[in-house]
Amino acid sequence: MPDTKAEEKQVANSLPFKNPDYVHSNVQNGKKKPWKTLKQILAQTPITSDDSITYSSLDAPPSFKPAKKYSDLSGLETTYTDPQTKLHYASPEEFQDIRRMPSDLIQGYLTLRRANNLLQ
Repeated sequence: MPDTKAEEKQVANSLPFKNPDYVHSNVQNGKKKPWKTLKQILAQTPITSDDSITYSSLDAPPSFKPAKKYSDLSGLETTYTDPQTKLHYASPEEFQDIRRMPSDLIQGYLTLRRANNLLQ
């Protein structure tokens, strides 16, 4: 570490990207102030009111694109839905597997997808 201003300028001249006149923002009256942690900064800021906009209060507008559908068995993108069980499938083999499944297993797949329709 350079001890004098002349040594600092010499180092700065050897490093063209370093500004020799730069003054660190946390040095005041020759003393270094410690950095504040995020917890300290948050504790100092006033609590916002309910009508203010925060990151968690932002609502995105609805999408114009239709939601993508994925097969409940393989996870592949699909456009097919079994009308009897309402499960999505990507191939004829998956369709045969769906038709052979017991109703409690089908209900479990619908629950995983959050499509809790009771089968009749």
